[in-house]
Amino acid sequence: MIRDTSAQDQTLSVAGTAAPWKRWLWPGLAALVVLLAIGFAARAWLGASRSFDASRVRVAEVKRGDLVRDIAADGRVIAANSPILYAISAGTVDLKVVAGDVVKKGQELAVIDSPELRSKLAQEQATLAGLEAEASRANLDATLARAKSRKETDQASIERQAADRDLQRYQRGFDGGAVPQIDLAKATDTLKKADIQLANAQTDARLQGQGADLDARNKHLLAERQKAVVAEVQRQVDALTLRAPFDGQVGQVQATQHTNVVANAPILGVVDLSRFEIEIKVPESFARDLAIGIPAQLTSGNGQPFPGEISAVSPEVVAGEVNARIRFSDKQPQGLRQSQRMQARVVLDTRRNVLKVERGPFVEQGNGQAYVMNGSTAVRRPVKLGVSSLGEVEILSGLQPGDRVVVSGSDLFGDAEQVSLN
Repeated sequence: MIRDTSAQDQTLSVAGTAAPWKRWLWPGLAALVVLLAIGFAARAWLGASRSFDASRVRVAEVKRGDLVRDIAADGRVIAANSPILYAISAGTVDLKVVAGDVVKKGQELAVIDSPELRSKLAQEQATLAGLEAEASRANLDATLARAKSRKETDQASIERQAADRDLQRYQRGFDGGAVPQIDLAKATDTLKKADIQLANAQTDARLQGQGADLDARNKHLLAERQKAVVAEVQRQVDALTLRAPFDGQVGQVQATQHTNVVANAPILGVVDLSRFEIEIKVPESFARDLAIGIPAQLTSGNGQPFPGEISAVSPEVVAGEVNARIRFSDKQPQGLRQSQRMQARVVLDTRRNVLKVERGPFVEQGNGQAYVMNGSTAVRRPVKLGVSSLGEVEILSGLQPGDRVVVSGSDLFGDAEQVSLN
């Protein structure tokens, strides 16, 4: 049997050796410091909740200064007065000009041949002639009726005078005893009868005169009515000849030479070269601030500015934009053409010495909240915003000059109260 070496082992006692726990004191302290550091880091990480790449957001500093609310837009030159001439009736069109021709007011531009309308005019004129003849005949009948009534009245008046003389003669004979009383009574009755006939004749004359006048007046009214119809048809016939409403230039010609067109079909347009306006499209958020008369500045291709003012604002929103028109308030550039481009700037308002920050998506996405930088941490804070321009927004409360605000990319944070940016 092989024996082990346990009999050879000896216990040694070294004087001055420390207790075993003291050997682990400094390593334990070092470990505790590491744990505390990890705890603080974890606490900071947990407080930030989430961490994001700083390159994915844009941060702007809050400053104090003037906030100019303006609108810059690319405008299109349009004629302030550019009517389109239409065919008033169906017919064959005969064009006298071509697109681009310079025309003078009243110049003949096109003629529409409408046999139907011209025939209608002839018929209405014939009807008018007949009614005018009837009116003249009614005047003559009224004159004849008044003459006949006057004749009957005069005859009744003469008969009354004769009856009065007979009564006077019978009265003298009766007073002298030469005439019996019965003859005097007959003479008295004859005078009364003559009075009645005269009164009736006068009444008949007045009534017949009134009736004749009413009939003549009715005929005249019918003739006047027909005269108005003829005037309207004559106007339509005259309108078959399209004339320039002002000095200008022929725009787009929409009809083809010597072709039939229907009623109310567009024929051609005329552009007033003396009056142009600039049409711009304004974002819906600024449309409510636009009003007629607001000053604007228009810039031509060579950079020369021209003063203008808002002349019209459309009440309709199309694709998030509103159409507005700017007219030149003084003089307009020479050689402007339809659909030419010009730069427009409309100054809505100027706020002096206000807190402001760069405008970004946070204005619409924040719902009254903004993320303010605190070192590398973005903390959510309530803010109150005021008016805004295309590039800046006014700060009413919640921020101070020098604060740094996340203006873009905050939609990545969700509803987190604070986030860490690396």
